[in-house]
Formats: sequence, C-alpha cells, structure tokens
Amino acid sequence: MGVSSSLYSGVSGLNANANAMSVIGNNIANANTVGFKSSRAIFGDLLSSQISGSGGNSQVGRGVGLSIVDNIFSQGTFENTETNTDLAVEGAGFFIVSDPSTGNAVNNYTRAGAFRFDAEGFLVNPEGFNLMGFQLDENENTVGDLTPIWINTQSFTPAGPTANVDLNTNLDSDSQTIGVAPAFDPLDPSVTSNYATSIQVFDSLGSTHLMTTYFTKNADQNWEWNTVVDGEEVTGGTTGVLEIVGSGTLAFDPSGNLIRIDGNDLYTIPGDTSSDPVFPKPTATTTVGALDWVNGSIQTQQVSIDMQTTQYASPSVVVAQEQDGYGTGTLVKLNVDEFGNVIGNFSNGTPRRLMRLALAKFTNANSLDKVGNNMFAQSNNSGVPIVGTVGSGVGNIFTNALELSNVDLAQEFVKMITTQRGFSANSKTITTTDEMLAEVINLKR
Repeated sequence: MGVSSSLYSGVSGLNANANAMSVIGNNIANANTVGFKSSRAIFGDLLSSQISGSGGNSQVGRGVGLSIVDNIFSQGTFENTETNTDLAVEGAGFFIVSDPSTGNAVNNYTRAGAFRFDAEGFLVNPEGFNLMGFQLDENENTVGDLTPIWINTQSFTPAGPTANVDLNTNLDSDSQTIGVAPAFDPLDPSVTSNYATSIQVFDSLGSTHLMTTYFTKNADQNWEWNTVVDGEEVTGGTTGVLEIVGSGTLAFDPSGNLIRIDGNDLYTIPGDTSSDPVFPKPTATTTVGALDWVNGSIQTQQVSIDMQTTQYASPSVVVAQEQDGYGTGTLVKLNVDEFGNVIGNFSNGTPRRLMRLALAKFTNANSLDKVGNNMFAQSNNSGVPIVGTVGSGVGNIFTNALELSNVDLAQEFVKMITTQRGFSANSKTITTTDEMLAEVINLKR
C-alpha cells in the first residue's frame, strides 16, 4: 500500500465530517421548528487493506464513511397555546395527514400538530394537508376506513325529546287536606290541588310544550300528583282545557321523607329510609300514548319524572327542576378533546362528537423517510403503520399544546466542535501526506 493511499483516507474523513456538519447544521436550523425530530450521523470504517509484515499479515484501514443518518424520536417538550386545535402527541404515535391535491392517495406522518379548520370545514395543517380520522356512528363508535376529518359547518343538530324530568320540591305538610273527594279536576285545578309547578319539555321535532304537575293532598303523608298539558297540543284535546297525561300517588314517612311512588317502595325495607335504596329508583311516568302531540312528532314519547320530593312543615316550593330534552341547533364552535374527538358545540347548548382523529405508530420509526414540511413517509425499513385512536396503544394527545423541536443546542454545539476538529485533523492528514510525497519526489534531486 503506497503513501498516496493515506490521501484518500483523509479525503474520506473530510467527506464524512462535512456530511456530519450538514446534519448538525440542519438540527440547529430547526431548533425552533414545531414537531421537528433531530438527526445524527453514524460513521463506519471502510474496508481495510491487507499488508504483510514480519509478524504476519495485518490490516490497514482505508478511511471512514457515513453509515447512516438516524432520526431521533425522543419526546419534545410541550408549549401551551390558546388554540384548541393545536395538538401534541405523547408517546410513539404520529398524526396521519394526506395531500388533498392527490385525492388523499398517500398518507404522510407528522408530529407537528398545528391544525386549523379551513373554509370548507376540513381540519388541515399549515401546508393544507388533511388530518385523517374516522367517522362515528350514532353510538359514537368508529366506523369505516380512514378519511379526512371534515365537518359540515352549516349543519344542524337534531332535537332531543325530553325523556327525564328531575323535580326537586317540598310539599307543605300543613297544607289543607282536599281528599279523594273531590279528586283533582283539570277543569278546576286551583281548587282541587294544593300546589303546582311547570316546566318546558321538548318533543322529537324540537318544539316546546308546557307540562304542569299538580299536587293534591289526600291525607297526612299521602298526596296525589297529576301532570297536564294544554289540550290543544295533543290529539283529541280541547284548546284551553287541561289534558291529564300522567297521574299517581306519593307517600311520605312521619319525618317527611318520600318512601313510595305510585305504590312502589323506594327502599328495600318498605317505609325504612335507613335501608338500601331500590335500584333502579322508581319514578313517576306519564301515561303510555298520552303525549300524542298534534304537530306530527313521535307519538310514543314518555317522560319519567324523578320525584325528589319532601313533605316538611314549610311552604311548598320548587328547589330545582331540570329536563334532558333540547331543540334543534346550529353549529357555533368546533374543538378537539383529549380523546381525539372533534366536538361540535351547537346553539342549543348540546355538544356532539362528530369525528375522531387517528394516530399511527411504526415498529422502526427511525427508518421513516423525511419528506419535508415536518412530515415523514413510510419506508421499506420502517414497517407498516399501526393505526388506531387515542388511548389504543398508539399514543395520547394534549389539546392547546404543541410539541417543540427535540434539538438539544448544547449537545449540537459540542458535536460541532468535535466535527470541526475531526475535519481539521483529516485536512492535516492530507497536507502531511503531501509533504511526504514531496520528499519522495525530492529524492531524485
């Protein structure tokens, strides 16, 4: 092996360290790039040459080469933001994005979670790539294949008919006993009842109806309840005449605690409020088929009334009441929750989960190909993506957060120093070899 071979060893060192400096420079340049993952250059010695010596055959190296540039997928720190569609992945997962200009034919993968809804309702990254996810069925389970997350911003949410009413009241134990005779008369409710409370309920079309419950004291610790609506709102009713849509009885113990609704005990030991509550709790319910609204809404609606009622020597009063129905509403706001659900908030105050974003992970993420704009592509060595939803083993997400670059500037500057020294040392190898060759040439002089 001649003296000149050391020139090529030096050149290989210059090339390898120059490539390493390019990697370091790229890392430093992206120190503030959201979701950026740093790289490192791995060197390997080149094939050695065989030489013969007095002690036998030996090997002399022929320089150094760049083996691989590794992607470093260590977790970056999180920055809190004020935008709910800013998302950060914790774990090994990647957001799945696709280029709409290609018909979303090929998926790319990214850790940069700065997403926004565009004018058409697609959730996109700054480059306009669609974030991919799944449709949800009526039970909020994912269905179908990956598809761009898209929300119809002009959509309505359907009405939800009232199914349950919570009625928290006290009935005055000192009220006058009206008794079974006369019984409650919808034509003269004020005379045949002691107390009444009203609440608005919704039908399946989102229309509201005033539903009133009258309480009539029949005897000490015993009351009758009657729920009515205006007759003009139900089939066969008369305008201005109350139509009874549900009735029953309430029984209290001597301490004023409710122990029985429509003959059903609330406790496992009848009349003993210290015993275990019956489950499910008995409730008052409107009569089957009584809420046959005349506006064409569902005719089978029933309302369960949870009588959270006491009978104390205090004026009859409604402490609280609420119902679970709601009318139609228009979309007013979109956000993403920590489970990856895209939630629409509607003008009727009812949120709906509309879609769920997907995440992917790889068995060998270090071998993913960088394709620019903070995105990666599947390679032959990365393995196929394992696609799932948040919490299914592919990672978790944080909303109002972005994952920052994982570049460690201190470490990069140390690498820069050692790389520069390596480059300089290899240049000395070349200049020294040049001087040796000059000496050889001078031998003839």
